[in-house]
Amino acid sequence: MNKEGRRVKIGYNRISAALLLLLLLSACAVASHAPDDKARSDAGAIRIRVFAQQDPSVDLATNDFTKELESRFQVRFDWIAVPSAGAKEKRQISLAGGDYPDAYILTTYVDQFSQADVLRYGQQGVFLPLNDLIDRYAPNIKAAMQENARLRAFNTAPDGNIYGLVGYSECYHCSYPNKMWINTKWLKQLGLELPRTTEEFRQVLRAFKTSDPNGNGAADEIPLSGSIEDFGVRVVPFLMNGFIYDDDRTYLQVRDGKVSLAADKPEWREGLAFIKSLYDEGLIDPGAFAQNASAFKRIGENAPAPILGAGAAMHPDIFVDTGPGNTRGSDYNPLPPLAGPHASYATHVNIGVTPGAKFVITNKASKEAQIALIRMVDYMYTPEGQAFAETGKEGVDWRRPFDGERALNPEMEPRFARIPLKIGEKSNNSGWSGMGHFYMPRKYRDSWVQGDDIYAPDGYERRLMEATRLYEGHGPEELLTVESLWIDPEEADELSFLQLNIKSFVEEHTLQFITGDKRLHEDWESYVSGLRELGADRYVDIMQKAYDAAPKP
Repeated sequence: MNKEGRRVKIGYNRISAALLLLLLLSACAVASHAPDDKARSDAGAIRIRVFAQQDPSVDLATNDFTKELESRFQVRFDWIAVPSAGAKEKRQISLAGGDYPDAYILTTYVDQFSQADVLRYGQQGVFLPLNDLIDRYAPNIKAAMQENARLRAFNTAPDGNIYGLVGYSECYHCSYPNKMWINTKWLKQLGLELPRTTEEFRQVLRAFKTSDPNGNGAADEIPLSGSIEDFGVRVVPFLMNGFIYDDDRTYLQVRDGKVSLAADKPEWREGLAFIKSLYDEGLIDPGAFAQNASAFKRIGENAPAPILGAGAAMHPDIFVDTGPGNTRGSDYNPLPPLAGPHASYATHVNIGVTPGAKFVITNKASKEAQIALIRMVDYMYTPEGQAFAETGKEGVDWRRPFDGERALNPEMEPRFARIPLKIGEKSNNSGWSGMGHFYMPRKYRDSWVQGDDIYAPDGYERRLMEATRLYEGHGPEELLTVESLWIDPEEADELSFLQLNIKSFVEEHTLQFITGDKRLHEDWESYVSGLRELGADRYVDIMQKAYDAAPKP
């Protein structure tokens, strides 16, 4: 066969494959409910097929929480259990093939459905609206949504239907991820106060670099470092927030209800000039713009002498050991947001919610299965049900508090205390781990026992709570809560493309301006023009439309 013939055949095969996929998706959309009489077996138990990602430490078939649900709700699970590697792809294949299960119970950070997926399959009829089921059979879910407008917004599509449920976890310390932790032992040795402004911070970093605070006689101190990964480890946002708000992900801001790009404003340019001046003085580790978290931690744990003055991180264990027997963990304490020429912001996010759904019921589920499934999830909306789902059995993985123990929030009555595994002990296979993260509002998370010594491992969460209080209130007055924005499915792919390209462009040029590969004075206008050419205006327009449509608190 000649080349042209091969091209025709390849093209025909591609068209055939596309048509086959279209037919399969269409079949998915019109599949009917399974007859109720086929759903019952095992002495009246309702048999339910569920797709789930299974952690290595969990065996869903023999798991204690699985058995609890089967007993409590008279069901039998037929698991389609897959490992985390490739879980999202296997999930999509199961849908495209038409032989999909009654429900998907997913893990938010591994394989949950995107918002676009939820809208697409919901409007096709593959994912069932849960509104009526919640109203009739799920009093805990219903109450949670009535009391928490944010939770309701995260779950409710623009057409008013709830096609799936997010995993909701109000992690207080995660809500201000871009913290700075400074070596207060060095401050004390050098007779320095905690810096309050961007210029005072410069003076402290200079002292760390030139005054030999580790006392080894070598100029080996690294004043400031970080990493390029997530978890608040990038150094730019904390510094930029003294000039203009840097959310470290969309590079957008909201003022007077208007969404705009922050990364093309004069204040952003001024912030870059400040950060470059620190870099030029050798006050910022060049590795902060290239290294992973492991390399960052090697700096924090440098032997034999400590060499790190300050580290950007959501929490200090990212770059220094805070576990049993640590020798440096207590040296690093939170630095509050710095006052700069124009601002004193802290990056604030509604962390703990990823847009989309970790739980959906499909049109393959019988009415009995639908009711059983929503009742199961409703149980996980109770504190005890959630504790069992995420942690495990009472008396094995957690216990009731002893007299004198305090909750993470000392003003609350403690309700739960973890029973840690002994060194070398295997998992009890009691809970569902991340798959069981359904409803963990702050009042639930804050009710777990924490030790009083914030530098001890069992008091670490209390340490993070106290640190986060220094950042609270420094977020912008108007916050672009990306998690609660529903993007028009017809614009979702376009937005994803624009956001990826603009984010990469901003971060690439930020690095080049700081390191001197590009010059702020000569190359700034070209950078701004480049953002326009990439579609920055269209990017802002799509986000403005979604922001305008979103319910406001």
